[in-house]
Amino acid sequence: MKIQQATKSKQMSENMYDFSVVRQLRKRDELTIDDLSKRTGISPAVISKLERNQSSAELATLFSISRAFGINTTDLLMLAESRTGHRKHETSHKSGSFTFREINYSNVRALMGEASAGGKVSNPEIHHDDYEVCWVLEGHVRVILPHEQHNMKAGQCVQFDAILEHTYEVLEDCRILILHIKKAKRF
Repeated sequence: MKIQQATKSKQMSENMYDFSVVRQLRKRDELTIDDLSKRTGISPAVISKLERNQSSAELATLFSISRAFGINTTDLLMLAESRTGHRKHETSHKSGSFTFREINYSNVRALMGEASAGGKVSNPEIHHDDYEVCWVLEGHVRVILPHEQHNMKAGQCVQFDAILEHTYEVLEDCRILILHIKKAKRF
């Protein structure tokens, strides 16, 4: 039983990261394995094995490789992390005249909103420093920002900085999709 668990654990850790991304970054920068080796001080054999997922890397190795590409080690790990689906269930809430169905992930929040003509909501939710995208799926909505207004009908979309004061006014029964998208780290 312990041997099976150890084998399963090893297989999971081997499948968690795909360092072929190092090859993609290297080719993007038009570097050979020898060029990358000279920049990092890591042997060509280690780089080659890493690119073919034949070995795992120590943090110091990942640090050196990431710096050679001008990225953080955590960014390199995120690029190499094996992608799997993350399933969630929606929640719902009311805000102003809108009823929202919501799905929330670490980098994006999706809100499907519905409201009747005459409805209104200001600053629909407390925002972080995100981008906000409003896509009108049905109806007619006015999006009011500090220095501009957008009258939008089905099929139209607007993006703005979510930290700005904003109001949604429903001119005709509507269904909208709002996305809050995390901004990239600035530092």
